[in-house]
Amino acid sequence: MSKSDKSLGKKGIVSSYRRGRHLQHTNQVILIFDEVKTRAEAAGLVSRRVKWATPGEKEIIGKILGAHGNSGAVRAKFNTNLPGQAIGTPVVLL
Repeated sequence: MSKSDKSLGKKGIVSSYRRGRHLQHTNQVILIFDEVKTRAEAAGLVSRRVKWATPGEKEIIGKILGAHGNSGAVRAKFNTNLPGQAIGTPVVLL
Protein backbone atom coordinates (compact mmCIF):
# COMPACT_ATOMS: atom_id res chain seq x y z
CA MET A 1 0.00 0.00 0.00
CA SER A 2 1.48 3.35 -0.98
CA LYS A 3 1.33 6.39 1.23
CA SER A 4 -1.32 8.06 -0.89
CA ASP A 5 -3.65 10.91 -0.05
CA LYS A 6 -6.66 8.59 0.22
CA SER A 7 -5.21 6.94 3.33
CA LEU A 8 -4.35 10.24 5.01
CA GLY A 9 -6.83 11.16 7.71
CA LYS A 10 -8.08 7.59 8.05
CA LYS A 11 -9.73 7.21 11.44
CA GLY A 12 -9.20 4.36 13.84
CA ILE A 13 -10.00 3.39 17.42
CA VAL A 14 -7.68 2.61 20.33
CA SER A 15 -8.81 -0.91 21.20
CA SER A 16 -6.59 -1.87 24.15
CA TYR A 17 -3.06 -2.15 25.37
CA ARG A 18 -0.94 -4.96 23.97
CA ARG A 19 -1.38 -7.78 26.44
CA GLY A 20 -0.89 -11.41 27.16
CA ARG A 21 -2.35 -13.81 29.63
CA HIS A 22 -0.51 -12.46 32.67
CA LEU A 23 1.05 -9.18 31.55
CA GLN A 24 -0.07 -5.91 29.99
CA HIS A 25 2.39 -3.88 27.89
CA THR A 26 1.29 -0.27 28.40
CA ASN A 27 3.94 1.08 26.04
CA GLN A 28 2.09 -0.40 23.02
CA VAL A 29 -1.57 -0.13 22.02
CA ILE A 30 -3.79 -2.02 19.57
CA LEU A 31 -5.49 0.14 16.93
CA ILE A 32 -8.42 -0.89 14.72
CA PHE A 33 -9.11 0.94 11.44
CA ASP A 34 -12.50 0.49 9.76
CA GLU A 35 -11.21 0.01 6.19
CA VAL A 36 -8.44 -2.45 7.13
CA LYS A 37 -9.77 -6.03 7.20
CA THR A 38 -6.77 -8.32 6.53
CA ARG A 39 -3.26 -8.82 7.88
CA ALA A 40 -1.80 -7.85 4.49
CA GLU A 41 -3.61 -4.50 4.52
CA ALA A 42 -2.46 -3.92 8.10
CA ALA A 43 1.12 -4.67 7.11
CA GLY A 44 0.84 -1.85 4.55
CA LEU A 45 0.38 0.64 7.39
CA VAL A 46 3.66 -0.26 9.13
CA SER A 47 5.90 2.76 9.93
CA ARG A 48 3.03 5.22 9.35
CA ARG A 49 2.41 7.92 11.97
CA VAL A 50 -0.79 8.24 13.99
CA LYS A 51 -2.09 11.06 16.17
CA TRP A 52 -4.21 10.89 19.32
CA ALA A 53 -5.69 14.10 20.76
CA THR A 54 -6.36 14.58 24.47
CA PRO A 55 -9.57 16.25 25.63
CA GLY A 56 -7.39 19.31 26.36
CA GLU A 57 -6.35 19.43 22.66
CA LYS A 58 -2.80 18.16 23.29
CA GLU A 59 -1.63 15.80 20.54
CA ILE A 60 0.45 12.66 21.04
CA ILE A 61 2.15 11.23 17.96
CA GLY A 62 2.87 7.52 17.54
CA LYS A 63 4.17 5.04 15.01
CA ILE A 64 2.61 1.80 13.76
CA LEU A 65 4.92 -1.12 14.52
CA GLY A 66 3.20 -4.08 12.88
CA ALA A 67 0.07 -6.14 12.38
CA HIS A 68 -1.72 -7.72 15.34
CA GLY A 69 -3.60 -10.88 14.46
CA ASN A 70 -5.22 -11.70 11.14
CA SER A 71 -8.19 -9.29 11.19
CA GLY A 72 -6.43 -6.03 10.36
CA ALA A 73 -5.55 -4.68 13.81
CA VAL A 74 -2.17 -2.99 14.24
CA ARG A 75 0.25 -2.37 17.11
CA ALA A 76 1.42 1.19 17.72
CA LYS A 77 3.89 2.85 20.05
CA PHE A 78 3.44 6.48 21.07
CA ASN A 79 6.09 9.03 22.08
CA THR A 80 4.45 9.32 25.49
CA ASN A 81 2.50 6.27 26.60
CA LEU A 82 -1.25 6.71 26.19
CA PRO A 83 -3.32 6.96 29.38
CA GLY A 84 -6.05 4.44 30.17
CA GLN A 85 -8.68 7.03 29.21
CA ALA A 86 -7.50 6.72 25.59
CA ILE A 87 -9.03 3.26 25.18
CA GLY A 88 -12.10 3.52 22.96
CA THR A 89 -11.21 6.96 21.62
CA PRO A 90 -10.29 7.87 18.01
CA VAL A 91 -6.87 8.22 16.39
CA VAL A 92 -6.03 9.70 12.99
CA LEU A 93 -3.54 8.34 10.47
CA LEU A 94 -1.04 10.98 9.35
